[in-house]
Amino acid sequence: MFEPELLRTFLAVERAGGFTAAGRILGLRQSTVSGHIARLEKAVGRELLRRDTRNLALTADGAAMVGFARTILDAQGRAERYFSGSTLTGLIRLGASDDVMARELPDVLLEFQRTHPGIDLELTVGLSENLKTRMETGELDLVVGKRLPGERHGELLWRDRLVWAGRSAATEFDDPVPLVTYPPPSLTRRIALQALERDARTWRVTCTSDSQLGLRAAVLAGLGVIVHAETLLPDGLVVLPGRQLPELGELEFVLMRRRTRLSPPQQALCEAIIASARRFS
Repeated sequence: MFEPELLRTFLAVERAGGFTAAGRILGLRQSTVSGHIARLEKAVGRELLRRDTRNLALTADGAAMVGFARTILDAQGRAERYFSGSTLTGLIRLGASDDVMARELPDVLLEFQRTHPGIDLELTVGLSENLKTRMETGELDLVVGKRLPGERHGELLWRDRLVWAGRSAATEFDDPVPLVTYPPPSLTRRIALQALERDARTWRVTCTSDSQLGLRAAVLAGLGVIVHAETLLPDGLVVLPGRQLPELGELEFVLMRRRTRLSPPQQALCEAIIASARRFS
């Protein structure tokens, strides 16, 4: 009656506030998310979500299902850990770029910790180039970050199209282009400035933040536009029409390892990250 896959989708919709946003988190099409919710509602014989053209809200039964779903999935996780008998222990120092951590990686790490309770994770979030440097100096064991097309460091997880995004698709502006961006040595910042220079456009940086939360807030406040990976675009931001601004190309998301030979805990985490990234490939 309560298929774990359907429960996970339901909780993702509740957490993200919509089918499209939940699909981004889970790596599923919106139609697939809708199908999962429909199957769950048919199984329980109750309406769990009340929908109209603009809003999505939990019904009373849906609010009750949130608690049941969490309990069921938690019990399933405990059973899997008991019977899998994972004995891996140790410390992993993991670095993750801010945009990946804001969207994709938390669910991977949550599941990893459930299945490997003996492994301690020490997480550092920052810019890919800074994390790469810290890994090279021995401060980090693994990094999930970005590289430019043509670069060879790291193992490719997926490629993503870079887009210009703003608070509304109708956003219009004259030069100088108001730019909301990470600080140097951000790769998206470098690509944005090179693209504007190539098109002989002028710009001004209206907001600099080392967190995606700060960048999102600045764009929603109307301070400017942002360059971002399309599949990881923060909620509330929309892709701007291509006619206004220059093409940006792609960016590659990679898994970087400090050592060629990994410890068993590090290998297990790498496998979990790679398996999750296949949804984007």
